Amino acid sequence: MWGTMTKKGLHTLELEKGRWVRIKKKVDARVRHLFIDKGWLLMIIALLLGRAVILSSISPFVIALVASVWWLRRDRVPAVALFAVIGAATMGWVQAVFVFGAVMAFLLLGFIVHTWERHQQILPLLAMVACMIPRAIGLTIIDGWEPYEGILMGVEGILSALLVLIFMQSVPLISPKRYKSSLKNEEVVCMIILLASVLTGTIGWQIQGISIEQIFSRYLVLFLAYIGGAAIGSTVGVVTGLILSLANVANLYQMSLLAFSGLLGGLLKEGKKIGVSLGLVIGTLLIGIYGGTVASLTPSLLETGVAIFIFLTTPEGWIRKLSRYIPGTQEHSNEQEQYLQKVRDVTAVRVEKFSDVFKALSKSFTHFENQLDQPDDQKEMDHFLSHVTEKTCQTCFKKERCWAKQFDETYALMTDLKDDIETTNEPSRQTRKNIDQYCVKSQKLVDTMKYEMSFYHANQLLKRQVLESRRFVADQLRGVSEVMGDFAREIVKERENHEQQEQEITEALQTLGLEMESLDIYTLESGKIDIDMVLYLNNYHGEGPKLIAPLLSDILQETIVVTTEEIAPFPHGMCHLSFQSAKKYYIESGVAHAAKDGGFISGDSYTTIELGSGKFALAISDGMGNGLRAHEESVETLRLLQQILESGIQEQVAIKSINSILSLRTQDEIFSTLDLAVVDLHHATAKFIKIGSTPSYIKRGNQMLKIESSNLPMGIIQDVDVDIVSEQLKAGDLLIMMSDGILEGPKHVENIEMWLKRKIRELETSDPQAVADLILEEVIRTRSGSINDDMTVLVARLDHNLPKWSAIPHVKKEA
Repeated sequence: MWGTMTKKGLHTLELEKGRWVRIKKKVDARVRHLFIDKGWLLMIIALLLGRAVILSSISPFVIALVASVWWLRRDRVPAVALFAVIGAATMGWVQAVFVFGAVMAFLLLGFIVHTWERHQQILPLLAMVACMIPRAIGLTIIDGWEPYEGILMGVEGILSALLVLIFMQSVPLISPKRYKSSLKNEEVVCMIILLASVLTGTIGWQIQGISIEQIFSRYLVLFLAYIGGAAIGSTVGVVTGLILSLANVANLYQMSLLAFSGLLGGLLKEGKKIGVSLGLVIGTLLIGIYGGTVASLTPSLLETGVAIFIFLTTPEGWIRKLSRYIPGTQEHSNEQEQYLQKVRDVTAVRVEKFSDVFKALSKSFTHFENQLDQPDDQKEMDHFLSHVTEKTCQTCFKKERCWAKQFDETYALMTDLKDDIETTNEPSRQTRKNIDQYCVKSQKLVDTMKYEMSFYHANQLLKRQVLESRRFVADQLRGVSEVMGDFAREIVKERENHEQQEQEITEALQTLGLEMESLDIYTLESGKIDIDMVLYLNNYHGEGPKLIAPLLSDILQETIVVTTEEIAPFPHGMCHLSFQSAKKYYIESGVAHAAKDGGFISGDSYTTIELGSGKFALAISDGMGNGLRAHEESVETLRLLQQILESGIQEQVAIKSINSILSLRTQDEIFSTLDLAVVDLHHATAKFIKIGSTPSYIKRGNQMLKIESSNLPMGIIQDVDVDIVSEQLKAGDLLIMMSDGILEGPKHVENIEMWLKRKIRELETSDPQAVADLILEEVIRTRSGSINDDMTVLVARLDHNLPKWSAIPHVKKEA
């Protein structure tokens, strides 16, 4: 019973909360529609700027506002001008006449230039002229020209031009047609100047001796110091205080009060609203002491108290919503991160869609391939026999007897004849005897079937090539789909949060006396650890590999090494270090090669490729023949291999892709062999792929393992059967790969492979470069120094990757 009542109560609270949220959204929408969309906010600003007067007599704000609105929303100019004149009228008829005359002068000038190209570039000049015209007329008719009055008129015109540039940055921020995810620092300052100018229009308004402009200026400092910190707070204080002091010299000391309060409040923003408010109270007390009496301090404290009250009652949601647009705030950073995350998600989704498309295409080809694989020999047989009978039995007078009355005997006899001709190109003695006894046109039947058999074989070959092509396309599409799928998963990976490890690493580095600026842990997955850090080092002496990497190895229980080091060129500078998991094994390679007849250009090419995910590839390609053409063939093969393997596509698909490119890109004969070994440096497993290449050997102590397969060179046929030979390697193994020139080199040797194995087994060195040199030298020596073909020997040794510096034990602090 109690549980049911509780559930009902919670449900009622949720409904009530939802209702209040909907009401709040409706109110916010109404307020935005009224003040932003309808333009009432601009009208209120125009009303206050019409009252704004600085240096006792000049008013440059109205024309700057009208010019900005005329540039942004010309339909709002009449309403803005009307409210500006009304605001000026509250200051006296002289101010009203000036504002009206300046507005009319600007509208007249704007009408003249609105058809000009890039007329907005001369808006400051138009504002300055429009502001000076009524002043000049007034001085001419009423007051008379005085040097001081002329200087004020020039200052007013220049300020109007400058304020146009400022308001053109700030007025669009309150326009309904403008959206921006964040503000520039310049835009923030321009908006502060606009708000301070608006506050100038409230000078003279008081409630019980408390100045309205002082309340709202201090509230503005509190609000922005709470959002942007000390920098924004002090900027607001200086700008607001300066503009208010221009309007009333008595407010000059307020600039110091607002600037100091903004700075102090920004420094105390970690104390939330109370801390920022405390900064304003301290600033008011310190600056208020200059007044000398309690009577002068009391109004200032009251103004501060009212401003703090308004600030404390300001909804936190409004503040956070505005914080998103201020650079440097946490909300702005979160907003940018969310935006980047959305971009990553959208990109990942699109890449996944492309991956699905390629996968679907691959499946469609595979489905068609499965249909082609289904045996349909009977249909093929009937098709073949129909072509034969069309040229022999169709005009024979015994057609009715053979194919209508004795169909089974005729069909069996034709099948036997087809099988014999397909096998030996001649009918057997028994089949020939049966044909002669049964058919009156036996010789014509045999000749016709022989003739049609060539077309039958060509048709079968064509179908088989189409089937192989479809299978190749399906493999390629499937490989591309897998690569794009992996890429999509990599895109959505964010920097993971590992607070415990970050704290432990930070404490450990502090124990070593290292000052760290930042630490970014991207992943702690075994074998894929990725850490970046920035440190301040007085003089770098290899602390990265000697101290930090061993310390991380002990903390993370995995061997960690430094991958990149960016050291500051001056003492105590920032050093950027990147750390990753060390591979369990590493490969040291050596190569020896010689061109035919001692030439400079060899038809053999070789490469070693550091692939991602801890893989290392070694490859030799031998172009057919010798010289420049063979060199170009082998180089092109290895270039394509490297580019495709580095993209992440599987080795089998890469080989088929290269073969397809070489066989289809030109009508010339371009053949090349490929000997590829891909070694996993985490597990010491090796995959060998040989396309028309010679055997490779693995020397493990006194044992010799032979790796071979039989495939034609690439480019000869459109489809290549890629056979993968896998071997588990061990530390200390020597992998020896060679081109065919090595096996064809020794002279007067009956069993070359046995001789080569014996020579390799007898080698006393395990240095890869020395092994390669000795093998090549031994082969050339057997030919009395002559080199009859291009020769290449590529040797690699697999060893344990032992860290240079042992792990440093880290003693954790007791809780």
